[in-house]
Amino acid sequence: MLTNYIKFLGHQLKGWPQQNYYLFFFSLGCQVMTLANNPITWITVITFIGTTLGVLCVLAINAAKSVNGVLGILSAICFIIVGFNAKNYLSIAEQIAYVITLDIPVLLSANWNVNMASKIRQFTAKSWCVAIVATGIVYLVSGYLIGTFTDDPRPWIDAISFAISLTAGVICFLRFNNQYFWWLASGLAQIVLWFVSYRQGSATLAMAVNSSIYLINDVLAFTISPWYNKKERERVIAQETEYANSLQ
Repeated sequence: MLTNYIKFLGHQLKGWPQQNYYLFFFSLGCQVMTLANNPITWITVITFIGTTLGVLCVLAINAAKSVNGVLGILSAICFIIVGFNAKNYLSIAEQIAYVITLDIPVLLSANWNVNMASKIRQFTAKSWCVAIVATGIVYLVSGYLIGTFTDDPRPWIDAISFAISLTAGVICFLRFNNQYFWWLASGLAQIVLWFVSYRQGSATLAMAVNSSIYLINDVLAFTISPWYNKKERERVIAQETEYANSLQ
């Protein structure tokens, strides 16, 4: 059983659009240079591990591959440590929310894991309204609570990143391709959050670099990802169907 699952995870890392692999190695190079050009401490090493796994996770989502569940949990552990060290407390809540709303359900849901590309859908007008209003409510409530009850030095920047990312995670699990409008906004918000944190001496530049890679991935999704590219979606569906048949 375990052997079959490991083979399944290995299969999920194959067959991505070539641009995804290019972006991963570009990201890896950037992170290695960032790590090498700064004092190496336990927090910079954890940041490096987390950002590397995190990029793999978002690229897996881009490619409509469910290995993101495993990668998401591992990267979340690293990002929680980094967020606590930087006092970006809502970034911690963001990672916990990803694990609860996306990573664990993906791991437990057999339906989500089987040929996910064939289940992609789009928002209705009602869905747009619900998602936008929900994002706004989470932003206002989380910003007020974190600013009132913690010593977070950037509560409202932290809150907007959290609100957008939380909504994006839920939309992703529900298999709506509209998630990428939220991921794009989330990438911009996280670049601001981690760059400000870096300038204030609370985090390494690696987190801002990582957010920039996420942003590039989100832009790619609108062009080459199965979430939006019909031809690529058909290719992935055929690939997954062939793999499923080979197991029978």
